[in-house]
Amino acid sequence: MIMAAADDRKSTRLHEDIPQSKWPIVYSSDYNIGFLGLEKLHPFDSGKWGKVFRYLKESGLLKDDDVVTPVEATEEDLLMVHSSGYLNSLKWSMVVAGITEVPPVALLPNFIVQRKLLKPLRLQTGGTVMAGKLATERGWALNIGGGFHHCSAERGGGFCAYADITLSIKGNGHERDFINDSRVYIMDVYNRYIYPHDSYAKGAIRRKVELQAYTEDDRYLSLVRKNLEKALEEFNPDIIVYNAGTDVLEGDPLGALSISPEGIVQRDQLVFELARGKGRPRQIPILMVTSGGYQKRTAQIIADSIKNLIAKGLISHQAAAVETEI
Repeated sequence: MIMAAADDRKSTRLHEDIPQSKWPIVYSSDYNIGFLGLEKLHPFDSGKWGKVFRYLKESGLLKDDDVVTPVEATEEDLLMVHSSGYLNSLKWSMVVAGITEVPPVALLPNFIVQRKLLKPLRLQTGGTVMAGKLATERGWALNIGGGFHHCSAERGGGFCAYADITLSIKGNGHERDFINDSRVYIMDVYNRYIYPHDSYAKGAIRRKVELQAYTEDDRYLSLVRKNLEKALEEFNPDIIVYNAGTDVLEGDPLGALSISPEGIVQRDQLVFELARGKGRPRQIPILMVTSGGYQKRTAQIIADSIKNLIAKGLISHQAAAVETEI
């Protein structure tokens, strides 16, 4: 979770104006990744974004015309964060294979890799930037994709090729981009035995919440509440970027925690309540991205969480405009 103070933002087509008739929810069917079945070689469900949206439509909460269609981040946009050397390295399929952790990608012509794999990630990156703008205008926003927290300005990894979180403001990736930046406060809740192995990046985390393996709901939720309350006492943000990963779910092969589906729904509700619930001293704009999670059932859990936020009145179509100096 990242909290940031206001800063000057460069003009970009990713910040185009959106009609008030749209929910501040960003999604495109082109987020989903599928190429020759190779995506199935990674535990990450590269079609989960479409499943989340389908579940929300089936519940009657959203229609196709309700959501904001993102604009793909261009090379010019990406150069606000990434070096030209890093972006050029993505023109080598072997490099992309390492980032996505799918070795056979190295054997594909790069034009296929660009079209079938990297373009969806660039589109999701544009979606996070757009959602950040919407959050400052309407109080909250959700990108059904994005949350590429393992990518920094100079390197990718963990299926994260572009630093969408860093780009939206100006995992062990974005932490590197905010070392010694007093305008940004990072709180991270993680299994201490698996993440982050990057000790340099870890130095940027202002509030580390280190969990034991297989931590369960009660302990997890208590620590999230306690530490987020303290973080908000220490830092007065203009926006919260909430990286709402589901790799904490029990049975996740990489997260090694034991949080139930209901625990994840409660966690998301807790974060939104502390950011913008009734009775809070101020309403803090919040941007939520869906990030990681390595089980097929995470899409339903994410959809259930969004439905719960709506039911609790924490997000709504007609959110009040937020006055911020950006």
